[in-house]
Amino acid sequence: MEGLVIRDKVMEEIKFIPEHKLAEVYDFIHYFRVGLQKSKVNIDQIMQFAGCWKDMSEDIFNNFSEETRQRRSQAFARRRSDEADID
Repeated sequence: MEGLVIRDKVMEEIKFIPEHKLAEVYDFIHYFRVGLQKSKVNIDQIMQFAGCWKDMSEDIFNNFSEETRQRRSQAFARRRSDEADID
């Protein structure tokens, strides 16, 4: 279906939604649209880093990956420990 046809169908359906439900429909459409815009920004930000490790040797990359994994494990272990201490 073409975009214009779908848009017309959506507009037609909206006419039949009870007045007291329109705020929910608006919230859904608004946050859906905003989410799409934010995801575009996030993709653009992420893609700035594309290829930044291309000149890194395999050994250095593997060491970096392992160190990152260890640091994450330690950070999450501390966080779980802190959460367990809360009474």
